[in-house]
Amino acid sequence: MQIFENQGHKIIQADCIEALQTQICDNSVDLIFADPPYNIGKDFNGLADKWETEESYLEWCYEWLDLCIAKLKNNGSMYVMTATQFMPFFDIYLRKKVSIISRIVWYYDSSGVQAKNKYGSLYEPILFCVKDEKNYTFNSEAILVEAKTGSKRKLIDYRKNPPQPYNTEKVAGNVWEFPRVRYRMPEYENHPTQKPMALLERIIKASSNENDLVLDPFSGTFTTCAVAQMLNRHSVGIEIQEEYVKIGLRRLGLQNEYQGEKLLKELKSYEKPSNELALKLFEPNGTSIYGNH
Repeated sequence: MQIFENQGHKIIQADCIEALQTQICDNSVDLIFADPPYNIGKDFNGLADKWETEESYLEWCYEWLDLCIAKLKNNGSMYVMTATQFMPFFDIYLRKKVSIISRIVWYYDSSGVQAKNKYGSLYEPILFCVKDEKNYTFNSEAILVEAKTGSKRKLIDYRKNPPQPYNTEKVAGNVWEFPRVRYRMPEYENHPTQKPMALLERIIKASSNENDLVLDPFSGTFTTCAVAQMLNRHSVGIEIQEEYVKIGLRRLGLQNEYQGEKLLKELKSYEKPSNELALKLFEPNGTSIYGNH
């Protein structure tokens, strides 16, 4: 286990269950966003996202879910994701321990053919849970979206006296449309299941306040922590993979180097100079035409 910490932000490189058991105090966290491996065979930098049985996957999930609930403050909130086929098990398990306030659908379009013999998968489910349904943070004014009835259709509500135009804004509903993070997007990092910053921004704005503590037990590219930092929250990110920890250290500005390696964002293929250009930059003897620097 390694711990990196600076200015209210902490990265714990460890197994999530070990870190939750030993490094996070009970009743200390305001908001948890948990996006675990889905048990669908993704390759996380050589670590397989596949358990021997569905039962063993669920047993593991129930263990970290119980730990997350223990870490939440009494007025805290938790957002949980998993694959569509496992979310019913999560729902049934969690409703006995916390209050499920909303069942959210994150919808995204697909850039290509998803399936030919079934309906393609175009959404991921999210559970919004709280410990106390009468006492939790929900900043509705921070997550207003366009109300098309009022803003585009300009309809009048004649039930009111006097009649009034419909509102042009409303609180976001439980179907969220955000594009998935794609290779050419500026926020892209080298990770197979990176979540968009816009999705985390809505969650963190709605369910926490400035200086609150946000926890992500499966941090991946550390988007949760990066958005928390941007919104003046504190954060703790847990991640077992060293390569992803280095992304977090860079994104949060906790370190410029890691074990002698400069932490720089890897150039994408279209950002790298072509072979032809590279050859022009060097003389036949291999010396740069710009001299030695």
